[in-house]
Amino acid sequence: MLASLLYSIARLLVDLLSVRDREQAELQAEVLVLRHQLRVLQRHVRRPRWRPGDRMVLATIIERLQKRRWSALLPSPETILRWHRELVRRKWAAFGKRPRRVRPPMDPEVVDLILRLARENPRWGYRRIQGELLKLGRPCSHVTVRKVMRSHRVPPAPRRSTRTWRSSFASTLRTCWRLTSSPWRRRGSAVFMLFFIEVSSRRVHLGGVSGHPTGQWVTQHARNLVWQFQDGILSATHLLHERDSKFCDAFDEVFRAERVKVVRLPFRAPRANAFAERWVGTVRREALDHLLIFGPRQLERVLQEFIDHYHTARPHQGLGQRTPIRGTQVPSKSDNSQVIRIDRLGGLLHEYARAA
Repeated sequence: MLASLLYSIARLLVDLLSVRDREQAELQAEVLVLRHQLRVLQRHVRRPRWRPGDRMVLATIIERLQKRRWSALLPSPETILRWHRELVRRKWAAFGKRPRRVRPPMDPEVVDLILRLARENPRWGYRRIQGELLKLGRPCSHVTVRKVMRSHRVPPAPRRSTRTWRSSFASTLRTCWRLTSSPWRRRGSAVFMLFFIEVSSRRVHLGGVSGHPTGQWVTQHARNLVWQFQDGILSATHLLHERDSKFCDAFDEVFRAERVKVVRLPFRAPRANAFAERWVGTVRREALDHLLIFGPRQLERVLQEFIDHYHTARPHQGLGQRTPIRGTQVPSKSDNSQVIRIDRLGGLLHEYARAA
């Protein structure tokens, strides 16, 4: 009964609309039928999938409709506005679109050098390998070194290290009196070394090595260094040293006579002398931890060899991957000569250069 009553009312409304204009009534009836069909479909399809063409058509035609009529559409007004903004963005982006830059492939020689340096030097990190490549005329970033090593499954330092103390000792035992092989102290005795380091250039000056240093011994080596000041070879304005009793007043007076201000570091503050502490850690990790020291003479010989390598062949991050002495002579990229390796301290230190 109720359904028939509602049907009769709907028929009456449609007939009233059709009295005025026959064609307009047919269009309105068609719109009502289509809307009702959309409502039925919307009950079964929660979220329709719009193709790019559908979005373009809807976003273009809906501009001519009033916003109060947008509620009858399937997409929400926010979705329609987002589609329209996307169309405008693509339109203007097409004018300023630039061709995609394709990175050229990496030079195979650089890849081979990176893998060779990484495998022959297990303790070298990404930046150390970067510095060696700069010396050989193949500059690249440490990120490139990391990508090449990862792509070839070469682990970073020190995880790829397979060198043990036993292998190091076996390879240098026959020349231990000339080279040394691992830190060794006699019971109740120790060997001390005195060195000076220039902060600006990272140059290291070895004063001396002794098992029983005294204030006079330290003062004498200070005089030897000051003679280079007088000859114009070196220059300094400040000298920093620890509060050890061996650095006596006579030691300070030697530098004060050359107008060098002496600064005593605070107690238990290794960061105040960071450059010296860093160099001590470097010489231990790269040389002394892998060698046996049997006396002051051997220690001095090893230190002199390492300092020469440190000055002329080892790149430094603080100097832009350059070396303290004579910089880094970068050959031209057209130089395809063979890369040779020079061994020092029985193969413990490796230096690379282009063959003449």
